[in-house]
Amino acid sequence: MRTIALTNQKGGVGKTTTAVNLGASLAKLGKRVVLIDLDPQGNSSSWMGININELDKSMFDVFHGDVTISDILHETCVGNMWVAPSNVALAAIERTLVNTKENDSILKNSLSPLQDHYDYIILDCPPSLGLLTVNALTAVREVFIPLETKVLALNGLVTLVNTVNLVKDKLNPALEVTGIIACMFDVRTTLSNEVVKRIKDKFHDKLFNSVIRESTKLAECPISGQPITLYAPESRGTQDYMDLAREVIEGEKKKD
Repeated sequence: MRTIALTNQKGGVGKTTTAVNLGASLAKLGKRVVLIDLDPQGNSSSWMGININELDKSMFDVFHGDVTISDILHETCVGNMWVAPSNVALAAIERTLVNTKENDSILKNSLSPLQDHYDYIILDCPPSLGLLTVNALTAVREVFIPLETKVLALNGLVTLVNTVNLVKDKLNPALEVTGIIACMFDVRTTLSNEVVKRIKDKFHDKLFNSVIRESTKLAECPISGQPITLYAPESRGTQDYMDLAREVIEGEKKKD
């Protein structure tokens, strides 16, 4: 089972878009995927058709030890894909768990029972570096960083990689940044190409060859309650995320 945190402390970079659509693409290729929503905004949960305002149990209850992740999994419109949902209640978790012993490893302990049942656990992290994101980085073995292909995005990337390395040193020796995903790639500009070149120069083989191009269909599909693979199966958004999913799966062979 591969455990992957999708994280970037900057919002609006394609993190949730990638969490949902990469998960759906992996499922379409036959992998069993759980998407864990760690963002109190609940965007990935809503995207997959879950009414986050009427949740009986959510990731909030998992962090409090009242239920397991298996107890809260929702089936989705995508075969082989489940969601562990969140809503605004999760925003209070940092305050309520501040004095809890080993509060940075709660999520790690809750993932263990999923080990033999799924191929991919994908964590959609909030756009911050607080307790929820630290829990995610402590729980997984891999980090994927979705990055907007704009010059200023490179500054935040270095900060984020440094944070990952700090968690690796202190809490999770197995943690690695194994993928950087160039999102919102504008084929009409030289800027996007220049940013991708700079990422490749600095981070070498960590940048995926697949890029996620800007797409009207990608922007529309959250409202549909479907991932891009169902909303617009012939679109370039579907093509890009399927290409990325194949590249992710290809990475399994390298690990072997």
